[in-house]
Amino acid sequence: MKKVDRYFFPAVFTYEEGCEIAVEFPDLNVATSGSDDGDALLSARELLGCVLFGMEEDGMPIPSPTPLADVKLEEGEHTALVDVYMPAVRLAQSNKAVNRTVTLPAWLNSLAVERGVNFSQTLQGALREQLQA
Repeated sequence: MKKVDRYFFPAVFTYEEGCEIAVEFPDLNVATSGSDDGDALLSARELLGCVLFGMEEDGMPIPSPTPLADVKLEEGEHTALVDVYMPAVRLAQSNKAVNRTVTLPAWLNSLAVERGVNFSQTLQGALREQLQA
């Protein structure tokens, strides 16, 4: 079965004085929050991707989103359609290893082998530090 590339779900943004903006996905029964509109939207998009990825991985059916016009609101609430691009989410959740060829001076390779250095682990650590990831 082909996986969907992009999902769109309605979210309810709740505004209360002195509080973070609450964001709820009524169709998925999950919620998050953000300090301002941009932060709330990014948090909502990240949550939506995580929840839908988990449902896909668990083989659970993805519910049909409620039409935006049919979402019931109370005072201080607004709706927005939040989308998520799943290929990027799936890739970010993947720990699939890839091979890379690196070139080292012979003396450095010999010294590392002699000392039992794990090349893959060392390179990953150095890349995480370099990329602050």
